[in-house]
Amino acid sequence: MRISILAAAAALLATPAIADDRTVTSAPELTFERVFASPSLNGPAPRQAKLSPDGRYLTVLRNRDDERERYDLWGYDRETNEWTMLVDSKALGSGRELSEDEKMQRERARVGNLKGIISYQWVSDGSGVLVPLDGDLYLAKLSGEVTRLTDTEESELNPKLSPKGSSVSFVRERQLWVGKVGEEAVPITPKEGDTIRWGEAEFVAQEEMSRLTGYWWRPDDSRLVVQRTDESPVGIVTRAAIGATGTKVFDQRYPVAGSDNAIVELFVMDPDGGNRVKVDLGDETDIYVARVDWGPDGALYVQRQNREQTELDMLSVDPATGKSELVFTEKAAREDYWINLSDSYRFLKDGSLLWWSERSGYGQFYLIGLKKEILASGERRYMTLAQPLTSGTSPATELVGVDEGNGVFYFQGTKDVLTQQIYRANLDGSGDPTLLTDPAYTNAAIMDKSAQLLMVTRSAPNQPPQSYLANGEGKRLTWVEQNKLDDNHAYAPYVLHHQTPEYGTINAEDGTPLHYMIIRPRMKPGKKYPVFYYHYSGPGPQIVDRTWGGALAQAIVDKGYIYFALDNRGTANRGVDFEQPLYRAMGGVEVRDQKVGAEFLKTLDFVDGDKIALYGWSYGGYMTLKQMQADPGLYAAGISGAPVTKWELYDTHYTERFMGDPREVPEAYEEASAIPNATKISDPLLLIHGMADDNVVFENSSELISVLQENNVPFEMMLYPGYTHRVSGENISPHLWNTIFTFLERNGVTPPE
Repeated sequence: MRISILAAAAALLATPAIADDRTVTSAPELTFERVFASPSLNGPAPRQAKLSPDGRYLTVLRNRDDERERYDLWGYDRETNEWTMLVDSKALGSGRELSEDEKMQRERARVGNLKGIISYQWVSDGSGVLVPLDGDLYLAKLSGEVTRLTDTEESELNPKLSPKGSSVSFVRERQLWVGKVGEEAVPITPKEGDTIRWGEAEFVAQEEMSRLTGYWWRPDDSRLVVQRTDESPVGIVTRAAIGATGTKVFDQRYPVAGSDNAIVELFVMDPDGGNRVKVDLGDETDIYVARVDWGPDGALYVQRQNREQTELDMLSVDPATGKSELVFTEKAAREDYWINLSDSYRFLKDGSLLWWSERSGYGQFYLIGLKKEILASGERRYMTLAQPLTSGTSPATELVGVDEGNGVFYFQGTKDVLTQQIYRANLDGSGDPTLLTDPAYTNAAIMDKSAQLLMVTRSAPNQPPQSYLANGEGKRLTWVEQNKLDDNHAYAPYVLHHQTPEYGTINAEDGTPLHYMIIRPRMKPGKKYPVFYYHYSGPGPQIVDRTWGGALAQAIVDKGYIYFALDNRGTANRGVDFEQPLYRAMGGVEVRDQKVGAEFLKTLDFVDGDKIALYGWSYGGYMTLKQMQADPGLYAAGISGAPVTKWELYDTHYTERFMGDPREVPEAYEEASAIPNATKISDPLLLIHGMADDNVVFENSSELISVLQENNVPFEMMLYPGYTHRVSGENISPHLWNTIFTFLERNGVTPPE
């Protein structure tokens, strides 16, 4: 549950302040139908921005004006300042239906709703890109020539070009295939039945660990590390994907909390599958393989996480023998906390490691020397001395790039909680980090391989996402997408209706300040207005920040509702102590913090305190249920989308990280469940779920439905046949949101006359 679907869509902010009432009345109505139609009201939304190996070209996936969810590949030549469509997904694509495995992988990567090109990879010499499309692979040259590499009914999963570009690799029918570019690929791993997969990340790695691949090329193309996954220990969840015209039944290997995980092994082999060596991951098989990397010295490094997720071991592996040595162990910052996995690290050429850690209580960067010492006994051990490179109570959140030649690195970090900025810092730890971006915006960035160019993406409450290229000093060189909110922008007709968000803090029960965001509708003096209270509330996503959110919140505000959101304890980007209260206690502190938000709203003279409606999806759907159970009458109504109702039904890696093993702490799971107190729900409830959900499986809702029905507790529900955890689309999304507000109207949660 890295981020719930619809969480990002619903955590929306507003744009500039409106002008005057005379101008506003002439603006068109912003309907849910228009919010989800094409072209996107956010303006162009490029994805997967990448710089060519030589830094000359920038490539992006750009969505179409007439089909906002379809992406084509475009390239920008920095020398000619010209954009060119490199691959037209409609012209090139076959329209072939994807395999079930690829559909599920796309769900794990949160791109299941996208069409056309969803990923690509640059050739090492910068001459072109590898493009997966409709289950097959293409090599697109900058000259415009496109070569089809595969043409099969089966999908090619996890396609990659080898680092030097000599070979192409992919997973097909649970085997890893490799072939020279332009030649026929062949399987290099055996076919071992329905429970063995080669080259694929297991379910929890994809869903919860942000690891979407299961094989790794050595930089010189000479060897690969390949994951072998034995799914036989994993329990089967019979998932009925109920569609509009029929039902498909899938026996899905789904490791629920407290059950056995898949057994993951690693093997080093030649590109033809020869010289296969098993990696020593230790005697304990009940572990997680978190990350795998080839170091500059030719060594293989594996991050091994224990089942409890309280320790992360860095192993150094001899690729010739598979023998491993423990380099160091990262421990949770508190005994009652967990390890948050990260991709913010880099093995440096001098043998040291740039490493992100929360050991200080806040995410910061350290330089770790990886030197071996030979003891008198002949035993070797690593001497790992960690030098802090950043510090303080503003967490560093992501590594952007490393320029070893100039001794600097670039990272993303929080500023005043509500924005993210890009900084440059010295690898020797000297001086303070240098701010490279405008604090008026929330920023993110990528860099080319040599860390000479930044591509910054930024937005603000009054500015849709923009992107530009900058040098290492942060100076803008050229716009990639200025996305000006001018008369030609798709959102222009609605700007004058858009209300400006307000930010503030209120104190939790222990005095901890909690950030909130509120958008008021255009109000008449003396009138009180209902509240649409959005929440996610679970560990991870920060909802309240100073960024552009889009048009959905404004469509809600246009209906005469106040839009409100609050980040409770447990939310990311405020340090270990702020997240820790969720430990083995989900459904507790979040409920109390969100109650503080509701009580705050009731003190505002423009709020109708009897008309506060809750909305949440996934963890937020779970929270809607827990809040309504805990405080009957506090909320006028609740909308619960795709809720987890029993944490024993959710997967091992996510659930046990926060809740522990249910076999060891059953009482924590009982307290967190939304089932035992379901009959305490007395306020109007709308339950929504996709009937083919493979993430929060439909059994979560079906058990709740049964309990409510058997106890004669009234509620309403809207089910979506064929839809997974992501219930969205140009027509489905308006249907969902119109359903929500029709429900509120039926129950009297309406604006004043």
